[in-house]
Amino acid sequence: MKGLILCAGKGSRLYPFTRSYPKSLLPVANAPLLHACIDKLVEQQITEIGIVIHPEQESLIKTSLAHAKRWNAKFEFIYQHEPKGIANAVLLAQPFIGSHSFIMLLGDNLMSISLSELRERAEVEGNPATLLLGEVDAPQDYGIAEVENNRIIRLEEKPHAPKSNQAVLGAYVFTPVLFDAARGIKASARGEYEITDAIQWLIERGYQVSYAIAEKPNIDVGTVPRWLEANRLTLQEKGINEIHPSVIFENCIFVEPVSIAEGTILKDCTIGPYVSIGAGSFLEGCHLKNCIVLEQVHLKQLPRTVEHTVLGQGSVISGVRA
Repeated sequence: MKGLILCAGKGSRLYPFTRSYPKSLLPVANAPLLHACIDKLVEQQITEIGIVIHPEQESLIKTSLAHAKRWNAKFEFIYQHEPKGIANAVLLAQPFIGSHSFIMLLGDNLMSISLSELRERAEVEGNPATLLLGEVDAPQDYGIAEVENNRIIRLEEKPHAPKSNQAVLGAYVFTPVLFDAARGIKASARGEYEITDAIQWLIERGYQVSYAIAEKPNIDVGTVPRWLEANRLTLQEKGINEIHPSVIFENCIFVEPVSIAEGTILKDCTIGPYVSIGAGSFLEGCHLKNCIVLEQVHLKQLPRTVEHTVLGQGSVISGVRA
C-alpha cells in the first residue's frame, strides 16, 4: 500500500498567511500539518509517499522535509499546475500509485486519530473506497455522506440542505478502480473535479463504499478560527508545556499547555493557555492566550492581553503600557 498527500491548494481563506507559505506547512503546536500527515502514514508502515504540490511550493516543502529528517520514507512529488480538484490530483498521481491500493490524506487536515481502523476496514471488506466519517457542526462546509443500513448510499459536496452531519474527514483508502471513476466524471459548478463525485460514480455503478467513524474530531484547517481550534485541541491533548531547551526566559509565567520553539526569548510575559510560539521570536511585556505566533515575531510592551489571534511570520508590534 502507498500513501498520497494532497497539498496543492492555495489556501485563499487563510490569506495573508498563505500568500508565501503553503497551507500544508502551517504549524499546529509548532508542527507543520504535512509532517503530521506523514507521521500517520508511517505509523501504518507506509514508506512510499506521493505528495501533490503546486510547483511554487516545491522549494519550501522540500526544505521542510529535509529539515525534519525523521522518516525512513521515500517521497515523490507530483505537480498539479491548476486547481482542478481532488479527483484531478488523483489522476495525476496514477503513474506513482500504479496497481497499488493507497491511503489518501488531505494535507490541510489535522488527523486526530490513528488510521488503523480505516485501513483495517478497507482490507477486510475489500471495497474500492473506504472513507473516514465524523460528525461536524457545519455540514454545509463539507462533503456529506448519507448512510443507510451501514452503507454509504450518497455523497454530496457542500450541500445547501445537508441530509446528515456525517462529513468526509479527509482520509480515504482507495483501490485503482478510483482512477476509472475520476476519468468518468465532469467538472462541478465551481470548475473542479470533485472526489465526492468520483465516489458517487462508484456507488451508482454498484460498487460498495465502506466507512469508519472517527471518535475524535478531525479539523479542516481552512480558516483562522479552525486553525486556532486545531492548535488548541493539539496542545490540550499533549496537556503539558513543550519548551525547547534553547528558549531563554526571565520573569515569565507559563499557563499549560503551551509550545515554544527553539531560539525564542521571553521577558516579563504570561504565556498561555493554548499558545504556540515559533522559532526565533522575541516577546517582552506580553500576555497571550489561545494564540499562534509564527517564526521571527517581535512583540514588546503590549498594553492588553492578546487572545484568539494568529501573528504572521516576521511581525513586529510594539506598544506602551498605560
